[in-house]
Amino acid sequence: MRLEKCWFCSSTVYPGHGIQFVRNDAKIFRFCRSKCHKNFKMKRNPRKVKWTKAYRRLHGKDMTQDSTFEFERKRNRPERYDRNLAENTLKAIKKIVKVRSEREARHHTRRMKGKRAKEQKEATKELEQSIHMVKAPSSLRKEASLTLPKIKVKVSQQQSEENRMEE
Repeated sequence: MRLEKCWFCSSTVYPGHGIQFVRNDAKIFRFCRSKCHKNFKMKRNPRKVKWTKAYRRLHGKDMTQDSTFEFERKRNRPERYDRNLAENTLKAIKKIVKVRSEREARHHTRRMKGKRAKEQKEATKELEQSIHMVKAPSSLRKEASLTLPKIKVKVSQQQSEENRMEE
């Protein structure tokens, strides 16, 4: 069973699924669904369409440079069956899956690191602006901890005299 990659979005195309387009120069394009085929016919660039793998890799949304991806490459050279080699390969696959999942988790936390602080900052700002909706005004007057601190500004003599002259 041969699993192909969609030319547009890079997802897997299983046998009997998708659309195959052959250009005049005999280049074969495989598409996983009509959405990809239509976008190809509209001459859209997969690197500029946000939902494709190419866009996500280009903009740092997905992991691109990882040594574990080298094991996924297609190999057309037939190998002579060796029981020990097959056993070692299966063991290695398990280790590779574990390493890849750990790296993906690290990548995800690194990407989301700044977002949590940003959301917290936005939430406190919104709460400061609309604290009157959360608590009644009478309770705000009673409890000093709920109100925002009053800022005292020192005004110099020259500024106060200038303000009087303008009046």
